Amino acid sequence: MSIFSDLAFEAGVVARSLGDYLAGGALRLGVTGLSRSGKTVFLTALISNLIAGVRLPVLAASAEGRITRARLEPQPNDAVPRFAYEAHLASLSGPERCWPQSTRRIAQLRLTIEFESAARWNGGSGSLSLDLVDYPGEWLLDLPLLSKSYATWANETLTAAGSPARAPLSADWRAALAGLDPHAEADEDRAREIADKFTAYLRKARQNVYALSTLPPGRFLMPGDLEGSPALTFAPVPIGGEEAIVPGTMAAMMDRRYEAYKTHVVKPFFRDHICRLDRQIVLVDALTALNSGPAAVRDLENALSEVLGAFRAGRSSALASIFRPRIDKILFAATKADHLHHTSHDRLEAILRALTAKAMARAEGVGAEIDVIALSAIRATRQAELRQNGEVLNAIVGVPEKGETIGGETFDGLAEAAVFPGELPEDPDEIFRGDAIALPEADNDWRFVRFRPPVAQRGLPAPHIRLDRALQFLIGDRLT
Repeated sequence: MSIFSDLAFEAGVVARSLGDYLAGGALRLGVTGLSRSGKTVFLTALISNLIAGVRLPVLAASAEGRITRARLEPQPNDAVPRFAYEAHLASLSGPERCWPQSTRRIAQLRLTIEFESAARWNGGSGSLSLDLVDYPGEWLLDLPLLSKSYATWANETLTAAGSPARAPLSADWRAALAGLDPHAEADEDRAREIADKFTAYLRKARQNVYALSTLPPGRFLMPGDLEGSPALTFAPVPIGGEEAIVPGTMAAMMDRRYEAYKTHVVKPFFRDHICRLDRQIVLVDALTALNSGPAAVRDLENALSEVLGAFRAGRSSALASIFRPRIDKILFAATKADHLHHTSHDRLEAILRALTAKAMARAEGVGAEIDVIALSAIRATRQAELRQNGEVLNAIVGVPEKGETIGGETFDGLAEAAVFPGELPEDPDEIFRGDAIALPEADNDWRFVRFRPPVAQRGLPAPHIRLDRALQFLIGDRLT
């Protein structure tokens, strides 16, 4: 990136930030996470609980009865799709009781919260306009590409693809590279073949059984209207250093398309959305990684570090926040806590803290407030204690999704079942030991299944675990 493009990019960021300030200065909360981490469910639960006015004990303004009303406002940005709250709520609470579609594009919704001041000397009322910005975590993992040349990214990706956990998944793509001369004349058909095999490798690595997380470029997995475009028709090829790229060659074609991807896809996403966030929650499906073994866990640790490195985190002065805002609060949330007995919730939180330790140290060093939590925005199970052979076992009870299997039993999606998920280790570092991907038939100390949403109670949001604690961290200080 040249100094001139740097200056133009920063000018765009300043213009956007100033426009936000002049438009009224809503608090912009980013909601992200890697695939199937529960972003849509989290947002739907957040909105439904606040609109319904239910008491949220850890959210101080709610516990004190100071929230008078919460309502949806017109979409604040005409160029961004609206978060389909009503449709998602209908999926969760309708007769089919199914989880809503995963996030596949950026979406936004404005929620205004009216409240009474907590200060006796003030005694007045206030309102908070909360702009909820939902976007795929896979896109966030593209942001580190902005500081990497094609040669650097290609060499890193090729090295990772040859690791024990990834080598079987990337075999077809690496075989296609075996006879490739990157310094030969550019060949469109060959470029497309290699890009297709590279994309197939990324998709396979993302499957639940492998649950690998560090898989940029993110748009290869969620292409949208860019599918088939040259900006998505490239892949890493072994070229050595930058000096090895000669115009007109296959390496030069790949390099040019990689740079086009950064220019036309990654930079606008960073400038128009990420740079404008004030607060951020990153949802983490740690349980799926645990199901898949230590290699998937370490890959998730690396992805979370990359995610945090992509944010502009830290505290800003009042003036600086107008022109160049920074994220001053970041919450990492391990989702699906309801898949565990409550005795393991603190252990899940400790595991997430271990996964994010390096990233958290960097963010705290620049002044950002950061925390971790284990939560379930919608609780699909209840606790139970069952006796077996004179021993009391901690279980969870819910309706497993059709096709889920545990202990040799396959569930039909209709019958309620008691499940013993096992206990997470007391020592969080235990999850990093070993190199294998744990396939479904492996003998694991824990095995988690997916449950259907709970039966809706008329007029009430679904139960949750620690959603109120997350809200207190993210917006509690703005409701005083």
